[in-house]
Amino acid sequence: MKRILTLFVMLCLTMPLWAQTPVFTTSKEAPAKGKKDEAKVPVKIYDEKINAMTQIDRAIEEARNSNRLVMCQVGGNWCPWCIKFSQFITEDKDLAEIVKKNFVYIHVNTSKANKNTEALKRLGNPGRFGYPVLVILDTDGRVLHIQNSSYLEEDKSYNYKKVKEFFLNWTREAIENLK
Repeated sequence: MKRILTLFVMLCLTMPLWAQTPVFTTSKEAPAKGKKDEAKVPVKIYDEKINAMTQIDRAIEEARNSNRLVMCQVGGNWCPWCIKFSQFITEDKDLAEIVKKNFVYIHVNTSKANKNTEALKRLGNPGRFGYPVLVILDTDGRVLHIQNSSYLEEDKSYNYKKVKEFFLNWTREAIENLK
């Protein structure tokens, strides 16, 4: 009986550690042990308050003026894979340059607080593929492609070669060469 009671007490003491949810940090390295929790800053790449229809319209106008396409990353701050994808393509110099040169890159939020239903309809209801989902728009706002991001995954991250190939296959230059 004493063993069972000891085991029960040990489980009760360690249970709060099991229940902790992971917090994404803005740096690649975890904060040093002993530092306060303030070092863990949740990453928020989606603005839940923004009107997604206006956001998309502005991105289309910017794309038109800069001879690029629009890439909408649809998802939310609630989605760990959405955060991972954004960090993956912005922290790698080569991918970041490809995106900057060829796309107006925006994060279109969908969450409990703001589902942005009208904007998602405009983007071809991409949520059917899961999140994050990437939507490429031309300068007239037409959907050119919806990409299920799970095809770009590898283990617990993304496959560099697949992501780069995806971007290069959906540049204006690549599309215009098909005509």
